[in-house]
Amino acid sequence: MNNQTIEASAATNIADATAPASNAQPRLPRPAPRKRRFGDRKEGRRLRTVYPMNKFMPFIMPTRADAQNYFTDEFDVTETDVFCKKMIADGYKDFSFLHIILAAYVRTVSQKPAINRFISGQRIYARNNIEVNMTIKKDMTESSPDTCISVYFEPDDTLIDIYEKFNQKVAEQKKNAELDSSFDKTAGALASLPRPILRGVVRLLNWMDYHGWLPKFLTDLSPFHGSMIITSMGSLGIKPIYHHIYNFGNLPIFFSYGIKRTVYRPKRDGSVEQRRLIDFKVVTDERICDGFYFASAFKMIRRLVEHPEALLQRPAAIYEDID
Repeated sequence: MNNQTIEASAATNIADATAPASNAQPRLPRPAPRKRRFGDRKEGRRLRTVYPMNKFMPFIMPTRADAQNYFTDEFDVTETDVFCKKMIADGYKDFSFLHIILAAYVRTVSQKPAINRFISGQRIYARNNIEVNMTIKKDMTESSPDTCISVYFEPDDTLIDIYEKFNQKVAEQKKNAELDSSFDKTAGALASLPRPILRGVVRLLNWMDYHGWLPKFLTDLSPFHGSMIITSMGSLGIKPIYHHIYNFGNLPIFFSYGIKRTVYRPKRDGSVEQRRLIDFKVVTDERICDGFYFASAFKMIRRLVEHPEALLQRPAAIYEDID
């Protein structure tokens, strides 16, 4: 894949996992803004050099429900747990495994941008930003309201950048007594319409979304538009689930992870060691890239989760998707 690369300075290329995580690290140079061309959308640019088979697939599988792939694996978080405890001891309150997952995903997008593509109107697009959606609750009770938040990240964000951005977004949202987001208010207004009218409005929104005519304020507040949606089943005390991706909108990835579990594994010397694991399940839109690319991306995410020290530094380079 002929990705374009933006190189950092030579000093940035030297990873130093022992250096303090600092937002003072210089940002990587950004590419010149691309001129919007005919066929591009507000949230992404149309890819014109993808293989013919990739262009053909959205017509064979016109909806995300047609194109869902299911994948499961596990993280060995034995060392990751130690890292999390050290971050908390260093003053990063409420630091958790979720921040590492998010940082690993963002870092992988910076190196393998094809996983940040989406399908709309049976065309393939490269998303302009990295937008992660997640449902949160004000309190962990059955009666507590929930809402969906969207957090925007930069491809060269460090783990600390992501920790701060995510926590700030959650804190802002939880200040609201009802925990209502703009999407909740919009959905509430639509839900109050009579059913025949509501069905017509939803059909209209689908038609507008297909052609890229949805107003930007709607795509910005929609939990169905974004790079990925993630859910923590571990916070509910259960194993991960395969969660479908939605036909409405353009989310290509749904990521779910569960509770930690303990296993005992034999070592070469015959002794047994205890390891801590977290299972995860992913549902993807297979039309955005091929299986080999997806596999290499998930391997990178797993490697970064299990060795998160690398996420304290900015990447040596960030890559743009093909034209």
